Amino acid sequence: MPLDPSLQSRIESLIEADRVVLFMKGTRMQPMCGFSATTVSMLDSLVPGDYTTVNVLEDQQVRDGIKQFSEWPTIPQLYIEREFVGGCDIVKQMFNSGELHEALGLEAPDRTPPEISLSDAAAELIRRARQGNPGQGVHLSIDGRWQHAFNLGPIQGDEIRAEDKGVEILFDIASAPKAKNLAIDIEETMQGTAFKIDNPNAPPPVKQITPTELAQAMAAQGSSLKLVDTRTVEEREKAKIEPSILLDRETMQELSALPKDTRLVFYCHSGVRSQSVAEHFRAEGFVDVHNLKGGIDAWSIEVDTSLARY
Repeated sequence: MPLDPSLQSRIESLIEADRVVLFMKGTRMQPMCGFSATTVSMLDSLVPGDYTTVNVLEDQQVRDGIKQFSEWPTIPQLYIEREFVGGCDIVKQMFNSGELHEALGLEAPDRTPPEISLSDAAAELIRRARQGNPGQGVHLSIDGRWQHAFNLGPIQGDEIRAEDKGVEILFDIASAPKAKNLAIDIEETMQGTAFKIDNPNAPPPVKQITPTELAQAMAAQGSSLKLVDTRTVEEREKAKIEPSILLDRETMQELSALPKDTRLVFYCHSGVRSQSVAEHFRAEGFVDVHNLKGGIDAWSIEVDTSLARY
């Protein structure tokens, strides 16, 4: 059945709203499925803040209509320059081959293998894992939150290969730059033997800051501290911490351009949503990222009782 003309017009308007448009489940800050999260991670590494996302979970008509419009059965879906690129798997293939960089008008990716070091025990464990598995390689991926995941899987041919002690580790384009001087050992856990990874490139974890600590920091640091409100416009109208800025697309771009040692503090109503946003900026390489513990609700109890609670 043909797509309803009014819905087709809406979808076309969404696609034409930006040079790069991603139809996904959830938002950039809070993807609601693994495929959407993977695609966002790739785009963030190439064009951080410079693309538009459409949350199909908020509009069932768009969710169903974009599948018919693109003649593609799944979400996410990526458009560049109003042209349909594909879903997560295709975008990932293009990312690792360098085709996505070209489509976005970027330079070809750096394929320099990272220097890594393996302990004797880690090297032996990997050798044993590969025994009896011809055509399989040990892949190590490092995601946007600096979580490391080993996987024994087929060798595609476009991986970046790093080697130590005669053992080869395969990285994708996004993971390789994060693996410079990576050290791999093993440790015994409750679940058995596991890899122990020391990655000097990983930024410090997001820190929790209490309302009292934030008030003291604001008094001491002034404008050098960036306080960011991750709530909705409607929530901000009810109550807000001053001085703070509302997180929108323009703010995202401005924050991403700041020096990576800028002190960033994020808040929401109770501290849950803002934690996800804080993790996003940590993944971008910021090293002094904080989340307001308990959110503005705790602030209104401990610091400014004049604020309305909701």
